[in-house]
Amino acid sequence: MNEITEIQEQLTSFYQSVISTLPRIGLALLLTFLAGFLLRFIRQKGAVLFAKRAEDLLIVDFFDEVLRVVNIIVLTLFFLYVVGLEGLAGSILAAAGISTFVIGFAFKDIGENFLAGIVMAFKRPFRVGDIIEVSGVTGTIQEMNIRDTQIKTFDGKDVFIPNGQILKNPLYNYTIDGFLRNQFNVGIDYGSDIAQARNIIQKTMEKVPGVISEEKPPINMIANLGTSSITITVQYWLDTFDSKFSGIEVQTQAITRVFEALKANNINMPGDIIELKNYDKGISVFKTSS
Repeated sequence: MNEITEIQEQLTSFYQSVISTLPRIGLALLLTFLAGFLLRFIRQKGAVLFAKRAEDLLIVDFFDEVLRVVNIIVLTLFFLYVVGLEGLAGSILAAAGISTFVIGFAFKDIGENFLAGIVMAFKRPFRVGDIIEVSGVTGTIQEMNIRDTQIKTFDGKDVFIPNGQILKNPLYNYTIDGFLRNQFNVGIDYGSDIAQARNIIQKTMEKVPGVISEEKPPINMIANLGTSSITITVQYWLDTFDSKFSGIEVQTQAITRVFEALKANNINMPGDIIELKNYDKGISVFKTSS
């Protein structure tokens, strides 16, 4: 009976302590809610002001997510202090320092990606909308968070590449300065007037919509003497900041117009040559590409 009485007294004492603590818990919840609302308001307003001053939204989104995680930690510790569990809050902070060292080995990649994200946020090797190539993936930057960067490939796939992998590997940004060079080849007949053909190509390319004609004008050059034709390489620049023109459509228009202009001026563009050789045992066919 003494043991039952002791248990009843302990339960009664625990119940009374919980009842006496309820007002403080309620106050802590109210203050934590108000503090969370205030921190969220400050974070959102700061993000808006920062977005107006920042050159791109990538760094804004990244640090907004970092601040969101920090706010959660601060509010948790604030709640414990208001309730009166300062010792527990202090223990959590002390344990955090020890556990950071221990967990750092277990989650080394997560920490590496987080730090890589901070480095890239300040260095800014790309912006939202830039076309990049890294680790064999080519596509458009969509978003960067504390762990990875989202890239949408040209065939519609969303690829999430860890920030650490991007930082450690060569990164090709095709649109960071607004200029992107494309090229294609044209084969003309050996009997054609090369100077005339190049002049026709040059004038035609300067009139193709989407091709830069002043700051970085198109050029053409003799690239190769083929078996049946002279290969002329045509190079031109695109303005990647101009969303009115698609790179694929500009190239299609350029090739089409060059072909039609050369054809209209009787510049022949030979195809494949098929050579027939007559042997005693039959005829052998050799096909040579132009």
